[in-house]
Amino acid sequence: MNYLYQFLSNRLIGVAALSWAIAQVIKIIINIVENRTLDLKLIISSGGMPSSHSAFVTSLGMGVGFTQGFDSVYFAICFVIAMVVMYDAAGVRRAAGKQAAVLNIIMERMESRGLKLDVKLKELLGHTPIEVGAGALLGFVIAIIFFLIN
Repeated sequence: MNYLYQFLSNRLIGVAALSWAIAQVIKIIINIVENRTLDLKLIISSGGMPSSHSAFVTSLGMGVGFTQGFDSVYFAICFVIAMVVMYDAAGVRRAAGKQAAVLNIIMERMESRGLKLDVKLKELLGHTPIEVGAGALLGFVIAIIFFLIN
């Protein structure tokens, strides 16, 4: 039971989870403004503005910096992992989403010729660099509020 308490009271996990949740709620709000619809599935979706992955890893890294020092090995590890996650979000996952869009077009054309395909690939997988930057900025601000003001 002590392990569960330690996990739940870990401020670094708390700030990262809070940053992720706020980013996901912002996606829902943006969708309401742009499309005039409430899509609660966005709370667990990837892609879109802002990047919750970027907010998550940035707030974790900043929290480690504030608690362990920005010259610590722990911060260095978080920084490197954050860079990999954000590069992947804007690079590899975004490219995979573009490929899914092309494959969906091909599958639609095949269906129009009589071949029945029940699969539609998810296209919104990655992020634009602006979405990644916005997520990182969000994580940065939340970590500052969480650790310096709180």
